[in-house]
Amino acid sequence: MPIMHRAAARRTLLAALGATAILTTQRIASGATTDATGTGLDDPDKKDIAMRLVCSAENSSLDWRAQYEYIQDIGDGRGYTGGIIGFCSGTSDMLALVELYTERVPDNALAAFLPALRTVDGTDSHEGLDPGFPTAWRKAAKTSAFRKAQDDERDRAYFDPAVARAKKDGVGTLGQFVYYDAMVMHGPGTDSVSFGGIRTRARSNAATPAEGGDETTYLSAFLDARTWAMEQEAAHEDTSRVDTAQRVFLDQGNLNLDPPLDWKVYGDSYYIG
Repeated sequence: MPIMHRAAARRTLLAALGATAILTTQRIASGATTDATGTGLDDPDKKDIAMRLVCSAENSSLDWRAQYEYIQDIGDGRGYTGGIIGFCSGTSDMLALVELYTERVPDNALAAFLPALRTVDGTDSHEGLDPGFPTAWRKAAKTSAFRKAQDDERDRAYFDPAVARAKKDGVGTLGQFVYYDAMVMHGPGTDSVSFGGIRTRARSNAATPAEGGDETTYLSAFLDARTWAMEQEAAHEDTSRVDTAQRVFLDQGNLNLDPPLDWKVYGDSYYIG
């Protein structure tokens, strides 16, 4: 399967299954997300917005809660991709998730696959996972315990570190989301195409607000660095989740990520009112 982004791969899969429609403009009105006084992305309403924004790029949908059971190999060299933020069998986070779930619920549908997940970690291999792993994942996703484990591992590995780092750098709600989305896609590492490398590249061109810099200027530099990192990888070379989403909010001066939000990803239009 050619390398493609998760959302594009999912559209291809839907077409193969005979889906009658892919995605048109989605308009979801939520009175709970109109509060302009949120304290940051960890405000529950802002966090829900963040999850919808990520889901628009990862799953061509705003319904992020429908993604717990998602599981597919999208051909990006990371093995199976699954769940609400794209845990991958080849990048350790899927293994960490299943280990957490098994600690809490030892007798679960995925526990038998832990040895295989440890073996394939760091590769794109399905050895020991096929044919039963996707079915077991979807079975587990019907349980509240596995959904809670996905939420908790998302927060531990990505959301909480991204928000904490952004707050230390002095950026507001939009900047915290920019950090979170970058960490989800690129991982929290320090090499040039991981979150740490992106942040280092950005800081070489603009000071963070905590260092006395202008917030908009710094976030623009971060998005420039993020775009560069995405272009280094075929699976991420479509940069619209930055160009026609995050940079749109920045150009509007919407540093608090307040609705209404109107953006595009991969040519599809979305709206949160």
